[in-house]
Amino acid sequence: MTILSDDQLLARLIDFDSTSVHSNLPIAEFLCEYLDRPGVQIGRNPSADGTKVNLVVRLGPATSAARQGLTLSAHMDVVPAGEGWNSDPFTLTEGTLTDGGECWFGRGTADMKGFLALAVNAAARLDLDSLKAPLALVLTFDEELGCLGAAHLAATWPKEDPLPKNTVIGEPTSFQAVRLHKGHLKIRIEVTGTSAHSGYPHLGVQAIEPAGAIISALATLRRQLESERPPHHHHFPDTPFVALNVARVRGGDAINIIPDLCVIDLGMRLLPEMNSAPLIARVEEAVETAVLAAGAEGRCTVEVINEAPPMLLSDSAPIYQAICAMTGQQDTVSASYGTDGAWLQYLGLDCVIFGPGTIEVAHKPNEFLPKDEFLQGGRYLEQLIHNFCRT
Repeated sequence: MTILSDDQLLARLIDFDSTSVHSNLPIAEFLCEYLDRPGVQIGRNPSADGTKVNLVVRLGPATSAARQGLTLSAHMDVVPAGEGWNSDPFTLTEGTLTDGGECWFGRGTADMKGFLALAVNAAARLDLDSLKAPLALVLTFDEELGCLGAAHLAATWPKEDPLPKNTVIGEPTSFQAVRLHKGHLKIRIEVTGTSAHSGYPHLGVQAIEPAGAIISALATLRRQLESERPPHHHHFPDTPFVALNVARVRGGDAINIIPDLCVIDLGMRLLPEMNSAPLIARVEEAVETAVLAAGAEGRCTVEVINEAPPMLLSDSAPIYQAICAMTGQQDTVSASYGTDGAWLQYLGLDCVIFGPGTIEVAHKPNEFLPKDEFLQGGRYLEQLIHNFCRT
């Protein structure tokens, strides 16, 4: 396949509606075809149901025991476009920002098809004979649903086939090197009852009223957590604690029916090196106390529905040192959102979050990527590939 310019490849990737609710096979197969050539190994890591796939692309020599070389990682999915766009979200559109700078508009430009295009083209253009150490691309599915693709890869990728240790995950950080971020623990609480006509409440059992007591107990737990300072809290000055969010409450069918079910979904943002088990136990204890006080024993369950762990990388890691030297960064930068690095670190990868664009425009209408950052991103990747794969 003809190698496109970076702009052209970005436009082609934006064309794919790779929203997480859809299969990512169309965009994955396009990338496989685009990258396929002699000397390039393309590995497919399908989801359990076969509707999604991670891609692991290898170029250059085999990974050595020292795991030299470079891994570039990006997710292929995007969040839903939603309303409020000034252009077609799945068509790359040129625009001008309020400061006069030129940009690209489109869903996923910043998060993170801009970096995806740069990484793929960097690999597509490489002279394989120039590589002294391997380059790998790790392209994942369903990052936006809780890093599901990366978790699947971490669980299924053969340990006897290691990837290059030095890893860049190109989430939009405005080219700040992020070496630690919080994790996300998602918990579901269900309260059951018995439906009945609201005119005869003695024939039913309320599910929403005990749920109200549970929500009040969770608010108390939230305030307790906000007063505590776990390890590495100083790297998160805005939220130096475990953030607990009662995010969604669903219950009841009609005003004239006693509700027989209420579901509470909450999320908790764990700091690096925190174990989720004690926090889960505290939630269970708070729920149990509220349930007993409400007289709803035996009618409540607590279930962990997803867990993306925190990420932490030593500031002495070569990839982190190289990026900081390249950009002049001196301060430690953290993030309160999660990334695929949380799971890829369990493959023994040293993950740094570093890419063009800002997280502030991700998941919003009129998402954009400044053109100058897109160009600079290509230059940064070329320098990192030279440093880790050619010398």
